[in-house]
Amino acid sequence: MAIEFLKTGIDADAADEADGRVRETVEGILGDVRARGDAAVRELSERFDKWAPESFRLSDAQVKELVDSLPQQTIDDIKFAQTQVRNFAQIQKDALRDVEVETLPGVTLGHRNIPVNSVGCYVPGGRYPMVASAHMSIVTAKVAGVPRVIACTPPNEGGPHAATIAAMHLAGADEIYCLGGVQAVAAMAVGTETVDPVAMLVGPGNAYVAEAKRQLYGKVGIDLFAGPTEILVVADDSSDVEIVVVDLLGQAEHGPNSPAALITTSRALAEAVPAEIERQLKVLPTADVASVAWAEYGQIILCDSRDEMLAEADRLAYEHVEILTEEPRWFLENMTNYGALFLGPETNVSYGDKVIGTNHTLPTKGAARYTGGLWVGKFMKTCTFQQVTEEASVVVGDYCSRLCEVERFWGHKEQADLRLRRYGGRNVGIGATTT
Repeated sequence: MAIEFLKTGIDADAADEADGRVRETVEGILGDVRARGDAAVRELSERFDKWAPESFRLSDAQVKELVDSLPQQTIDDIKFAQTQVRNFAQIQKDALRDVEVETLPGVTLGHRNIPVNSVGCYVPGGRYPMVASAHMSIVTAKVAGVPRVIACTPPNEGGPHAATIAAMHLAGADEIYCLGGVQAVAAMAVGTETVDPVAMLVGPGNAYVAEAKRQLYGKVGIDLFAGPTEILVVADDSSDVEIVVVDLLGQAEHGPNSPAALITTSRALAEAVPAEIERQLKVLPTADVASVAWAEYGQIILCDSRDEMLAEADRLAYEHVEILTEEPRWFLENMTNYGALFLGPETNVSYGDKVIGTNHTLPTKGAARYTGGLWVGKFMKTCTFQQVTEEASVVVGDYCSRLCEVERFWGHKEQADLRLRRYGGRNVGIGATTT
């Protein structure tokens, strides 16, 4: 049996074409902030968010007041989630190590893992205040050892969102700003009179924020180019249609352009999904969003074998991939293109998004073919160093001199020849003088 597409979404490439108006709008905002600094940021915040406080940076007293306004259970829950993220990030960091080794007699090579000096974390807060994004970015940066971590989140319902601010504070943010959109990203990357620029930007956001990060990449580092969230469920006839649909719609509610796909070898499951989708949409509070995402970006792909499911899953290279099969670890051992895997019905994407400890900032739009998601290592630079003795410099210099001559890099050759004259007594090079 050939692979059968029982439902397809609109053409993904056409749907994801960069919107020229978004690009132009972002270019204009970035240029305005570069030119006018704080004045531009204030005008833009007032225009887009109806928000222009005396200071966008929250004082310690303001932060404390917001944290104190929350129920203790909320604080405890945030702390639990951050403990899981912190613990796993520390385990990942412990897997990194500095190296120093003598590769030839007298030649010492090595590398050090050095945290970047400053990071700006964007925590979205439009329809959904993304409290968990504070854990994923700020906590992980602090575990990496970043000395200065600043964080921006937009106003929510007319002011700072208390739980988001609490998460930023508890995560260890050094500066907290109630500021959203491209103007926040620009302020962190470009800098203004009151915001010192950072070396790296991380965190998800809408199409405008994503485009701003794209345009700023190079001036600053970024975590990854992020599009709408994606979910893929890989299932066989051991799967439960209710769980499959709950997990598909649970991610489709992110936005009307969030892809959700099912790959299965079970025709019965595939054919049962549409009715179950309709049943659950009738009671899902976010059905207005999830229904559009499913209608326009949902897919049902029927395969003949586990190997076909694997090939299709790797072709899609989705951000979140749930494996609801009899032997989920077979996919762990064989699948290569995914942001994060969720193995078995006992786990789900929501656990990863909110609390379990792995990072939820993950590659989308096929980027899983070449990168993983945000992790402690993204905040670190692996930088090499070299040291050689006089005797080793002569040995290496001989090879280097000849290879530079092959490439006609005469200045490079002279660097080697100078050492051959100094340390080896050789009469070589353009300034050949035997010492």
